Amino acid sequence: MKQTAIRLLGVFLMTLLAGAWAEQAAAPKRSLFNPKPAPGDLELPMPSGQVMVFRAVRVPGHGFWGGAERVVQLGDAGGGIFEGVQRLQVAGSFEAGEDWVCYIGKYEVTKGQYVALLGFDALARASRDPADKKLKQLKGKQRLKALRRPLSFLRYRDYLDFIAAYNRWLFDPKHPERAAALPHYQGVPGFVRLPTEVEWEYAARGGEPARKAGIFTDSLPFPHARLGRYAWHLGNARHKPRPIGLRKANLLGLHDMLGNVQEIVDGRFLPEIWQGKPGGVPVRGGSVSTPAEQMRSALRSELDAWAWDTDRKRVIERASFDTGLRLAIGSNVVASPASRAALENEYQNYLEKLRARTPVGMTLNNLVAQADFDLTHANPILRRIAERHPKLRADLGAIEHYLDSARKRLDDAQRANARSLAQDIARNGVNFSLYLARIDQLDRALDKARELLALSTRYQKNVDAVTAKLAQLRKSADEQFDAYQRRVAELGNYPPRYYESAFKALGGKAPSERERRVLKLLARHVAAYHAQRKIAPRQWRDEFIKAFNNFNERGNQP
Repeated sequence: MKQTAIRLLGVFLMTLLAGAWAEQAAAPKRSLFNPKPAPGDLELPMPSGQVMVFRAVRVPGHGFWGGAERVVQLGDAGGGIFEGVQRLQVAGSFEAGEDWVCYIGKYEVTKGQYVALLGFDALARASRDPADKKLKQLKGKQRLKALRRPLSFLRYRDYLDFIAAYNRWLFDPKHPERAAALPHYQGVPGFVRLPTEVEWEYAARGGEPARKAGIFTDSLPFPHARLGRYAWHLGNARHKPRPIGLRKANLLGLHDMLGNVQEIVDGRFLPEIWQGKPGGVPVRGGSVSTPAEQMRSALRSELDAWAWDTDRKRVIERASFDTGLRLAIGSNVVASPASRAALENEYQNYLEKLRARTPVGMTLNNLVAQADFDLTHANPILRRIAERHPKLRADLGAIEHYLDSARKRLDDAQRANARSLAQDIARNGVNFSLYLARIDQLDRALDKARELLALSTRYQKNVDAVTAKLAQLRKSADEQFDAYQRRVAELGNYPPRYYESAFKALGGKAPSERERRVLKLLARHVAAYHAQRKIAPRQWRDEFIKAFNNFNERGNQP
């Protein structure tokens, strides 16, 4: 009980700190589309004096390219087939002091905000909800309640048209004051867009406050027993979307991230967020039709925006009563030619120091290394579960023991695989160096044969024979060098401790001078690839030529 109380106190303090960090200004006034105003709210104007409200979501790390501190675990090991655990790098769109932030809509976009921008008649035409055809006729509290319900039952293109119309309204050159509140990047104002899946799930889980409180990887960012306080789901809403802001906000001050309407996010639906067959449109968060036991931060589905109607045998544009959207504010990666130059300067430092520790650097090529990474991060999760459920400690301890044994076997396997791979690459390098020497000898022989040919045509056969042999040798050399490069990239995906151990083992077998020089080149090339994830064929070939220029087997330079 004491540990649970401390943990809950930590969550409470993180919530207070998140609000204090976001902005020190007083909360804005309560309004139709900001029913729960809070310090840190960013309100963008809309027609008729209405607003669209956003919250700043802090992202760790100071640099543009990020690093290991921005790697977050998304997905749910106990979720559906499209929710497998992944480690991705979250990023911000705007600099805020020493931090980066992304801006996420505080609430789901409402019918009233659509009406404020495009009018009642436009909603009546676009919506597939019969009630929206009569919305204009409602009066008083009945109309206000309807206007505060989330926008839904529109086609995918209608949502995109709304976003485009809002950007046009904000950036009307006759009204520069409308865009004044937008955050800026490199002096350029941001624009309204859909959030990405990574942004959305990071925010739904509670962002940095949840990470610091140790609950970011939990299925829900609050106890499941309290789900009804935070989300409208099938159990408490019965297929009927409700007005925004009636449920509690999450740690970042965002309402209805889970439940009410499922929310369209940017991009194509991919089976694993970042890879797989491109499909329809991704939607996140569940809705009033989602059973309580299925609600989780990782929940994601595919909206078939263009759906096949089996009865009418044709494709239709899908519109769903429980599908809506939440906005984000974004910015372009390259704000100006000067900003691009700065990014290029920073990129080299990123390659050398940070990239290898990010998911991009830790590619899926080395599945064994990925498994080791996953096992390493499983133990803290087991310990947190044990703290919450003392009766499970013995079973969880046994699981942790098996995981440690599996990690040990994986470690042994990686060392053996890296050593075997290093031997193969060294063999490719030795063969390549031998071919280079023979090519050099034949080049000199060809020069002499051509000199003799200039004196007599009877030497033509000699020239032809040497030329043919050179072509064959160059082909063989290219094959060895191609294999060398490919395997260097494979070995470079291993953590350094494994390939360095492999080089040490090979160097301890009394290699010849040729082998020693190849190992020296190999160590340099693998380390360079590991840091930059980039092959440098011309540079590596030149280094081989230089290392074996006028080389003889005794290792002496004439």
